[in-house]
Amino acid sequence: MAKRSKRYRALAEKVPAQPQEVSKAVQIIKDFGGTKFDQSVEIHIRLGIDSKQADQLVRGSIVLPHGIGKTQRVVVFAKGDAAAAAEEAGADEVGQEDLAKKIQGGWTDFDVCIASPDMMGVVGPLGRVLGPRGLMPSPRAGTVTPDVAGTVKEYKAGKVEFRNDSGGNVHAIVGRLSFDIGKLEENVSAFIDLITSMKPMAVKGTYIKGISIAATMSPGVRIAA
Repeated sequence: MAKRSKRYRALAEKVPAQPQEVSKAVQIIKDFGGTKFDQSVEIHIRLGIDSKQADQLVRGSIVLPHGIGKTQRVVVFAKGDAAAAAEEAGADEVGQEDLAKKIQGGWTDFDVCIASPDMMGVVGPLGRVLGPRGLMPSPRAGTVTPDVAGTVKEYKAGKVEFRNDSGGNVHAIVGRLSFDIGKLEENVSAFIDLITSMKPMAVKGTYIKGISIAATMSPGVRIAA
């Protein structure tokens, strides 16, 4: 652990004091590699919103241009033709009461949970298990949908969900350090553009207060907003 913190401190000294253009920030993060595993790259955006106000929440999803470099495990609540379509689309597990019982028993070994609207009676009671983990299907996030198969395909292609936290910050994975600079840059820019376009009407003053990107084991680099 001491070695890691020493490495981190050394890298932190190389972080520019001023915010950088996206391309330069990505280059710096790429230069911070050198670990034995392929680190995730995350973006953190500080917003000038009041998270206690329902009309200022920022929540949604995006299919990044180059995915996130990770195959997401997707489970689906559906029956009949929708269930068959979800399986064909690549869902890792499809079920109804049987799947609900498994999750109720503590199984949450998946990244995304999707449900068709007619299954919400089965899914609703799982809120206490799925809610705290950010896995509860919701219409607003697009994970309660009649088109379960299409949604499975989107998540398998690298769709990312996000929502502001209580401090008004949005966080998301935007790729991996092994990505080409151009691909990482496009993913980061696509995410920033989407958040910028989602400014709530009720927000007055500065909307985007700060942006930074960081790899799993590296300090963050600020991006010029």
